[in-house]
Amino acid sequence: MLIVALTGGIGSGKSTVGELFQQLGAVVVDSDQLAREVVERGSSGFEQIVTLFGDEILKNGEINRSLLAEIIFKDPAKRKNLEQITHPLIRKAFADIVAKSGDQMIVINQIPLLVESKYEYNFDHVIAVSTSEDKRIARLLAKGYTQEQIHNRMKSQVSDAAREKIADSIIQNNESEKELLPQVEKIWEQLQSKLKSK
Repeated sequence: MLIVALTGGIGSGKSTVGELFQQLGAVVVDSDQLAREVVERGSSGFEQIVTLFGDEILKNGEINRSLLAEIIFKDPAKRKNLEQITHPLIRKAFADIVAKSGDQMIVINQIPLLVESKYEYNFDHVIAVSTSEDKRIARLLAKGYTQEQIHNRMKSQVSDAAREKIADSIIQNNESEKELLPQVEKIWEQLQSKLKSK
């Protein structure tokens, strides 16, 4: 088995890259999706977050994710407190998926905050998706984010250069999806070779 990290800033196109790897045969795990699952109503993550932030973060009995995001992206200390709850739960959920995957699988974890997480994960290979700030902003505006939301989220993440520094492979995602596929296929071949030589 090969455990791979796929990282990139908000709006970089990680999800699109992840989908392409999935089409090629990888098991792709989205950390953001795991983050949602580990704080669902009735979970210990849910209870801990409500205890920390209070009932005002609830909407119809569920955690209001957009309100919680507004709070933590404005306050680094509160974000750190939230991460101390969610990160161990996300790591355990990922470990459970890995345990159920076959020995010959390539498991790719889409993890936006890899650098920020201080390497709490062990990966055989790290892929960074780099995209110009202009492209990222345009994509996020098209998704309905406000300029302030984009600014706060980008400010809370490290630069592409910091991600590239820890990466084994770098994907440039400034063009169309057509330009993306050959880069993904090339890395997929490298990953398969790495798996065979393990």
